[in-house]
Amino acid sequence: MDFVIIPAYNEGTTISAVITKTKRYAANIVVVDDGSTDSTFEQAQPAGIIALRHQVNLGKGAALKTGCEYAVQHGATKIIVMDADGQHDPKEIPRFLQALDKYDLALGSRQIPTSMPLVMKIGNRFISNSVKILYGLKVDDSQCGFRAFTASAYAQIRWEAQDYFVETEILIKAGKKRLQHTQVPIETIYADKYKGTTVLDGVMIIAKMLGGKLW
Repeated sequence: MDFVIIPAYNEGTTISAVITKTKRYAANIVVVDDGSTDSTFEQAQPAGIIALRHQVNLGKGAALKTGCEYAVQHGATKIIVMDADGQHDPKEIPRFLQALDKYDLALGSRQIPTSMPLVMKIGNRFISNSVKILYGLKVDDSQCGFRAFTASAYAQIRWEAQDYFVETEILIKAGKKRLQHTQVPIETIYADKYKGTTVLDGVMIIAKMLGGKLW
């Protein structure tokens, strides 16, 4: 059984459209509203999907974990995670699912547009190279939030991070567990260059990696 997990924080203007598009490719969709202060939860509720809610904002990692735990408890065999802001095209879901027929983990690899902030490009490349050197996992886009994994792989990469370190922690644990992975080239639209991982988030990610927290 396939599940799509969509963590959302203050995405009331985009979540309905994202759900509508996702329903074309998936029957089991779980939106986790991470303590939004706008209409995100209300917009998700009538959409015919599972809408879960954190009473306070805990972070992307926490929202993803809530959704994945729900999926596993309800019979998931394959799990896809994607963002709620419209940057990920749901039409790619079948390609991720197909990849999981052969691999434990399928990682989205963005065709980086010129609109992506330079500091994010540099930080992403540095983190990707560090993951390869430190953990033996070759990835071109370490911070892409569009990815998929089998339920058995999830049991091995279950993360502790509550914030944006979640993407990196997944890679670290996958590398340590020697999980088989592949990359799925995707297109990404950067409608708002300030959304997602900030410069401070990037600094903290690098500091945690070099500090050996998860070695």
